[in-house]
Amino acid sequence: MARELCQVESIAEPDSKIDREGKMTLTSDKDQSSFAPGSAIFSRRGTNADQISANYFNFIIGMTLCWGFLVNWQMVQSIPPETILEYGFWPFIIAYFACCFAGIYLFNSSSNPWVSFVGYNLVVVPFGCIINIVVAPYDPDIVMRAVETTGFITLLMMALGTIYPAFFFSIQRGLMVALLLTIAFELFASFFLSKSFHIMDWIVAAVFCGYIGLDWARAQQVPKTVDNAIDCAAALYMDIINLFLRILRIMGRR
Repeated sequence: MARELCQVESIAEPDSKIDREGKMTLTSDKDQSSFAPGSAIFSRRGTNADQISANYFNFIIGMTLCWGFLVNWQMVQSIPPETILEYGFWPFIIAYFACCFAGIYLFNSSSNPWVSFVGYNLVVVPFGCIINIVVAPYDPDIVMRAVETTGFITLLMMALGTIYPAFFFSIQRGLMVALLLTIAFELFASFFLSKSFHIMDWIVAAVFCGYIGLDWARAQQVPKTVDNAIDCAAALYMDIINLFLRILRIMGRR
């Protein structure tokens, strides 16, 4: 419900992609300063902003991602999980979605890097709360293995997205359909069958692997500006966190 219903394992899956193909779907092939609050990051083609080199652009994406992961790590280390739900489940869920959608709106609609960075952090913090709650029951060794596995897969998919961008562009529609179907099925299974299916973790993990490669390939197509780098990092961040949560569930059952 903020990208794969923001995929909250036992809490309420964060939908990281309602912001994406539905991604609050912004449309814009005009100048970046004219983005309406609904134009997609990856459809941006023109800009009046100063452009930077491809290496610097990718460096900013990497540093922005590292910032988000560092904030999440610090939250897990310093915030007791039980305090997050201290005021009740539904107040937390409402605040979670309000914060996520506000952040998504900001980084999608703004051409100012600082505003986009604030929006990014408005997504990172609620995701960090979910991560904190989800990882609490797991053995730290399993969590660390899940982090390492996620990191390896992320780098692999980025490399594949660089080498074979046409392949990832060709599966874009299939990934969106697969994601929407899995969200619908998991909601149905949760509310009407009161059970979960382990195979769905593998399917969703595979979908987000595809999205990492796709979003990295698409990031290389947008104008190379600081603001676009931050916005692309925000999209990748949600892919990577959703992948991590599924890998953690898979490893936790072994």
